[in-house]
Amino acid sequence: MHFSLHDNKNPYRVYTYYSHPRPLENCKDGAKKCDYHFGVFDHIIPNISQTAARREEELRRRARTPEAVQGRKHMSIQTDVYIETLRDIPENTDITCQTDDIMDIPAQLVKPPKKMGQDVATRIMLGELFDFEEEVQPVLEILIGRTIEQSLLEVMEEEELVFVWAQFRAFQALRNSELAEVQRLREHERRHREEKQRRFIQLREAIMKEQETAEKIAARAFTREMLANLFPAIFTSLRRDGFFYDQTQQEIEKFFLPWLVTKINNNVDTRFIARRVMDDVIYRMVQDKFEAQ
Repeated sequence: MHFSLHDNKNPYRVYTYYSHPRPLENCKDGAKKCDYHFGVFDHIIPNISQTAARREEELRRRARTPEAVQGRKHMSIQTDVYIETLRDIPENTDITCQTDDIMDIPAQLVKPPKKMGQDVATRIMLGELFDFEEEVQPVLEILIGRTIEQSLLEVMEEEELVFVWAQFRAFQALRNSELAEVQRLREHERRHREEKQRRFIQLREAIMKEQETAEKIAARAFTREMLANLFPAIFTSLRRDGFFYDQTQQEIEKFFLPWLVTKINNNVDTRFIARRVMDDVIYRMVQDKFEAQ
């Protein structure tokens, strides 16, 4: 075993103090030495165990899982049995700490220390440190200056507001006049558009009427040309078939003669009935007379 400081890009060949040597299938270069940066390594130890060989042979012979059908795929599922603890309320632990109330108070001295040094006293007379008449002048100057400045600013603000309001009123007047002009132009445009549409409709109707008139004239001329030679033959055929007749004769034959025949029949029937009744009366009288004899 030895150490190497060379870099190796294949981490499968390297093992540390706490790992076992890699078998032959984990090393891609056969019995070549595996070196890695700051790693402990050795020659590759081939795995010649019969148990491992039999296991590999069994894995090769074992039937593999068939491929998934089209549109599906295989997924790994956990099927091991394990215990899972379900808790509705988590376990909590309370810890408290209490300190004494007077722990931060320093301990009192049993005996006060002795005074050291000499006592010195002085006296300040009235007006030596502060003179109100002199000290108040700068304050008054500042107050008066600020007051005058604020007053000037307020006056300038009022003048500016007056100017702004005048400008705003002028702008409003100009805006109102422009809005009125825009409204008038829109109304004019609307009337112009409506008039254009109305005239377009009228023109289209006039064109349609002209087309209809031309079509009617053409149809009439064509019909006249077509029927010019058919009229004599048609009238002759209709007259022969009885469609052309005398109206008076037709009325006499259809209305007067049937009515006259009906009246005559009614009159004849009345006379016939009267004759029958008379014959019955005469017959009964003769029979009664004959029976009486």
